Amino acid sequence: MIKLIVGRKGSGKTKQLIDQMNAVVKKEHGSVVCVEKGLKLTFDIPHSIRLVDVEHYAVEGYEAFYGFIAGILAGNYDITDVFIDSILKIGNADLEALGCFLDKIEKLDTEANLTLTVSADASELPESVKKYM
Repeated sequence: MIKLIVGRKGSGKTKQLIDQMNAVVKKEHGSVVCVEKGLKLTFDIPHSIRLVDVEHYAVEGYEAFYGFIAGILAGNYDITDVFIDSILKIGNADLEALGCFLDKIEKLDTEANLTLTVSADASELPESVKKYM
């Protein structure tokens, strides 16, 4: 399942993401992964969550990021949740390509829940992205 947290910069999306991560860690028994560009959340999330910095792996663009996420999920079948902060920074703010990326991710054979933050007003999003809200 894909869930989006949408709002303009400074609207509290990352705080919502952190709250959701904390709630998941308390109830889930599998692995939880948080992916971000840069390590801003290092001290904000529990140590039991695997924090991954895409900059460390030189991942840029949605195609490369799709392969990265697919690899993470393929490498550990115990992953219950993947949280992705600031997806538009990873995908170079291309909203149309974001819709294609989400469609492709949805087709992965996984039980993991994916939650992403999108720094944009909901009215700016194309229909291909809105359907995941």
